[in-house]
Amino acid sequence: MSDNKPTNHIRLFGSIKVMVVCALFVALSIVLGKFLSFKIGDVIRLSFENLSLLLAGILYGPLIGMFTAVTADIVGCFLYGYTINPIITLGAACIGFFSGALSAFAFKKHLLPNVAISVFVSHIIGSVIVKSIGLYIYAPNQRDMLIWRVPSYLIIATAETAIIFTLLSSKSFIKQFERVKKKYD
Repeated sequence: MSDNKPTNHIRLFGSIKVMVVCALFVALSIVLGKFLSFKIGDVIRLSFENLSLLLAGILYGPLIGMFTAVTADIVGCFLYGYTINPIITLGAACIGFFSGALSAFAFKKHLLPNVAISVFVSHIIGSVIVKSIGLYIYAPNQRDMLIWRVPSYLIIATAETAIIFTLLSSKSFIKQFERVKKKYD
């Protein structure tokens, strides 16, 4: 290294700072999904486990979003004692990937439509379609409850859109994000 800059470059994440933020997103997803979720009756479970995964995709791109989501799903299964369902993990990967891919191209100059499209499409593909297929295959005793995933994810996606939009509208949040995204200290 002839330029005497610190070497904190991590191939996928770009820097150790970004990797640490993504690790925090993984932890936040586990806490929100496994420990702070709540049920409405016996059928509907509401949680914001995907909030940090959507943020990872929107802030750092589709590959980092996907990696963060897969890590959160696998670590969450280990911590909570679930068997890893590869289709559910694929659904989580879709949420992280599509939130990043869509936010990079949809309504770049208009924040609210950008966030809304990223969140809603990611949930439709990852949560409503892919994860529901995984639950249909691996949890046949819960098949009659799958219809409730559509209204519950409409509620969740609306709330997550509002939260992410509020965060991304905050100048101080964006300032901190830009500090983390820099490759070198």
